[in-house]
This record gives sequence, structure tokens and C-alpha cells, in this order.
Amino acid sequence: MKLYEKFGYIKVAATTPDIRVADCDYNTEQIKQCIDNAAAENVKIAVFPELCVTGYTCQDLFWQTTLINAAKKAVMDIAAYTKDKDILVFVGAPMEVTGKLYNTAVAMFDGEILGIVPKTNLPNYGEFYELRHFASGAGIQTYIELGEFSVLFGANQIFSCEIAGHKVGVAAEICEDLWVPLPPSTSHALAGANIIVNLSASDEATGKDIYRRNLVNGQSARLLCGYVYASAGEGESTTDLVFSGHNIIAENGTILAESKRFENQMICAYIDVDKLNAERRRMTSFPSYESEAICKSEYVENEFAFEGAAVEDVEDMESIAERALADGFDRFIDNAPFVPSGKADREKRCEEIFMIQAMGLKKRLIHAHSKSAVIGISGGLDSTLALLVAAKAFDLAGMDRKDIIAVTMPGFGTTDRTYTNAVELIGKIGATFKEINISKAVIQHFEDIDHDINIHDVTYENSQARQRTMLLMNLSNKYNGLVVGTGDMSELALGWATYNGDHMSMYGVNASVPKTLVRHLVRYYADTCGDEVLANVLYDVLDTPVSPELLPPKEGQISQKTEDLVGPYELHDFYMYQILRFGFEPKKVYYLALKAFDGIYDRETILKWIKVFYKRIFTQQFKRSCLPDGPKVGSVALSPRGDLRMPSDACGELWQKEL
Repeated sequence: MKLYEKFGYIKVAATTPDIRVADCDYNTEQIKQCIDNAAAENVKIAVFPELCVTGYTCQDLFWQTTLINAAKKAVMDIAAYTKDKDILVFVGAPMEVTGKLYNTAVAMFDGEILGIVPKTNLPNYGEFYELRHFASGAGIQTYIELGEFSVLFGANQIFSCEIAGHKVGVAAEICEDLWVPLPPSTSHALAGANIIVNLSASDEATGKDIYRRNLVNGQSARLLCGYVYASAGEGESTTDLVFSGHNIIAENGTILAESKRFENQMICAYIDVDKLNAERRRMTSFPSYESEAICKSEYVENEFAFEGAAVEDVEDMESIAERALADGFDRFIDNAPFVPSGKADREKRCEEIFMIQAMGLKKRLIHAHSKSAVIGISGGLDSTLALLVAAKAFDLAGMDRKDIIAVTMPGFGTTDRTYTNAVELIGKIGATFKEINISKAVIQHFEDIDHDINIHDVTYENSQARQRTMLLMNLSNKYNGLVVGTGDMSELALGWATYNGDHMSMYGVNASVPKTLVRHLVRYYADTCGDEVLANVLYDVLDTPVSPELLPPKEGQISQKTEDLVGPYELHDFYMYQILRFGFEPKKVYYLALKAFDGIYDRETILKWIKVFYKRIFTQQFKRSCLPDGPKVGSVALSPRGDLRMPSDACGELWQKEL
């Protein structure tokens, strides 16, 4: 068993063989060759086009007994060829049942025919006239004799197995079935299928590929499933039509693989059934059997087993690391899942998030009848983004930016670089600048609590953070405003905030923005603001190391770098996404991180910080349990009123011991 299979990935293929119309012997040999190619690639599910055994464009030759018998013989021959191949194969063939001819998908595995699925919706318009030759399989559920096999013939069947404890349910529909208002795949998914295969012969016309792609991708999203679409290609008759072999593999609204049109080829992809199953568990709007007119009794579950599929996961972290780079798994794993990779998509995302933040703050300002907003500006990334958002919110609300009270509060760790950037930023935004040096007040506080100022411990650091928050809160009273929080989601996930210090505000605009995305939001603003001076300030903020600046500088430079203490934020954001978005187990998260950060971080570094993340995500929940309001901007958020309702005293030992 491949290591990736243990984590719920199954390799699938959509393949278009070269065929000759009505030449079943030739087509059989081509299909066998494609099966060999798929098996060599460790494909577990291979899907062929509609009626590929005969060709879709046989027209009235489908009435010929010779062709019907040859197709039946070919199906049995191909089924026998799958013996010991460890691959579930779907081929399209005409099948005669009780005096009627049906357009079918034949499922075969390890030398046996598991089931035959007839096409339900037959097109009979435009260039299509399938009702001339075929009958609809709607409502049919019977057993037929096919050679030595007694085979279930009917649409309502699921071919199921388990791979390392991950349930895989495969169901089939055929071409037009997808294009109707209520595709059979909808019922299949409600009955438990998490992979849908479609055997198609969709002819090509200008612009049709876009529509086809959207259909496949959209259906995979609606059904929370993997969708494998294999279409007829070169070799079909071109009397009136041309077929392009447009193959598509999608997973929950994402295209994983797509063939180049007008070239017969095999495309492969890894479908994450573990993720699909997790999504269905999470989404309560995905109906259960009992809540729909779909009952298990109406579906037949045809069970089969891949070789070694029941092997238990006994991998330790060292062996996972050893095997991860040699298991052939080449699905792209994004090491920055919160940040779109393309420039256009990234800019669109940044603009959208920026507006969500600003609109959230605008609503709160108006509702609270606030005359001002008070923000602590450090010259770092988070407070910079919060100030930019506040300026936009004030513009949207028709309020004067001078009523943004931007406060710098230099202390023991403040450097000239961050201070200068803060001052220049406030000036360029047009906010009201206010400076309060906290050193004197904090020294007095140390005297009050009998703390030695030379002991640079957590008391030394947190006293500064809480002093700043107290000032901001009291200033908000003075100016009839509210305190805008600056902390981001990555800090909240790690608990990297002083309780009742920078942890607290009246509205946290960055509460669901991860650190990796904060950086891109600030860069986006710098790139598009049209003000060279402001842009240069923002670029320097981007180049400044992330730091709370609570310890004295060394030779004027920042001495306390956050990522040296809690780890790289790009790793933690990756962990956060995989754990909170999909609920993946620690070993799978580690495995994916090894793939995503190969050549960037070594295995020891990845393991070290994933242990830190799991420890802190549990021990720091008490800080998140009392978070102030803030807008959700993405699919992952930590609000105790929304996405993460976790007990503050939950035990994380079950997760940590896996590492």
C-alpha cells in the first residue's frame, strides 16, 4: 500500500483510448493497453468513455446482432483482463436486457463484473437521437446472466471499499445524466457515494468545453465528491460531429486535472476521500439518508477490496518522513493555502477581504454611534493593516479620517525603524497622531507590584502590553470611540497575545486574517494606493521582522523576533488550515507539510513546530473563548461564537501523542 493511500488519497484516471467505429476487437485491445498504463501508474479507478467498446457513433449499426454480441464478448474479455490488476474499471458498452438495448457503464474488478449501470436520461434533440436505439434505465433494478456472472443491472448501485479505514463509494452516471435538472449522481451522493464517474461522449462545439467544465466542477462542489469525467475522442465518426476527448477530474469544486482537447490521453489525479468525508460530516446541510426520499434499501452496495487496503496505519513520524518523498504522490499541496497563487486572483482576494473588514468596522461604528476609532500603531504589519482598514471604513461611513485616533506608545523595546514608520504612516493616512510613552507608567507599575525591572520575564513583557491596552480603552472613552483590535488569526491560533492586553479590543478587524495573508493585504495596498511615499513606508513595514518589541533592542535593532520563538508563520498557517478546515489527523498534516515544504524546511523543523502548534492550539483556547467581535473573511475562523466552539480546558493529549 502506498503511504498516501493511508491518508485517504486514491489515484483515479480518466482515459480516452484510440478506437475504430464498430471494431470491438480493436477497441478491446486499446482498452486493455490503457488499463495496463493505468495500473503502471498505480491508478485505482479508471474510467473510459461512453460506448467505447463499440464507439458512440455506430448509429443504426447498434441494431445489428453481430455488433451487440461482439460488444458482450468484449466486455467479458476486458473484465477477465482486470484479473490481478487491482484496479476498478468502468467501460461503456451497449447491453441487451429483456429485449431492449441499453447504453451502459460496466464496472469490473479483479476479473469480475461487479455491476452494470444503464443510462437514465437519453438525449433526443439537436444532433442526438439516442431514443432511436436505446431505452432508458430509469427504475430498472434486476439481475442478468452475463457469461459466468450474475450481475446487477440498474442505476442505483454503489461500488464500495475501504482503504486504510477510509470509506470509498463509487457510483456511475452517463453523459447526459449530468446535464439534466436532477442528475442521478445527486441520489448517488445522498446514498453514500463520494466518487462519481461519468462515461461520456460529448461532442465538441464552440464554447461547449467551458460549459462542460463548469458542470463537472459545480456538481463535484454541490455533492462534496470527487468527479471523474471521461469523454470520447479521436476515432469516433466525424460524419457530422467531432469529439475532443475532453477529460476532467474534479474534487469539491476544484479541477484537479484536465486533458488537452483533441488529443486522446489519460489524465490522473489523487482524490482525497478523507477530506470529502470530513466535509460531509461538517456540513449539516448535506442531507442524510433519513432526511431524503433516498433509502439504503433502494441502493445495492457492491463491495470489493483493493490489495492491502485493510493494512493498519502503524507509521511513526520518522518512517513517514522516510517514505513521504518516495511514494510517488505528486498532487500539488499548496504551502500557502490562505493565499491565491496567481497575481490576478490574489489581488481580487485582497480587495474582497479588505472590503469585508472595512464594511464590518463601518457597521460597528455606526451602530455604536462612535465619534472616533482608537488604534494602537506599532509600525508592524497587523496595526498597519488595521489602520488601513479603519481609513477605508471611515471613508465608507462618510466620517472624517481625523477622528481616527492613532496612538503610538513607545516603550522599552521600540526601535527607531518601527517608530518612524508608525509616525509616517499615520500622517499619510490623515489620522490624528497621538504619542504616549509607556516607560514611566510601566516602571511605576513594576514598583507597585514589586517586580525587578532587570528581570525580563513574562511579567516584564505583559505589563507593557496591558498598559497599552488600558490607555487605548480609556482614550476611547475620552473620544467617544471604540478600540479597533489589531491582532491576527495566526496569533490567536497560537495564543501569541497578552491576555487582556493586545488580546482585547472592541472590534477586531484582523481576527480571521492569517499572518501570511496580512502581508499580502498590506503589499496589495502599497501596490495600488497610488502614493509613492505611503507605498515606500508600507514596503518598509513589510521588510521589518515580526516582533512584539517588548524586550530592549540590541544595538538599536529588534532583539525579539516572533518567529524565532513560536516558529515560522507560514508553517503554522499551513497547520491551522489543514487542522481546522478539514480536521485532519496529526500524521496526515505532517505528511502534507513534508510535501508542501520540501526543499524549504527539513523534517525536523516541520515536526518541531507542528508539535508546538498542537500544544498551543489546545492550551491557549481560553484566550479565544472571550474574543471580541470581528468579521469572518475566509473558510477558517476562530470565533468562539462561530467556527471554533472548543472548551477552554479540552485535553490535547490524544492529538499530541500521535506526534
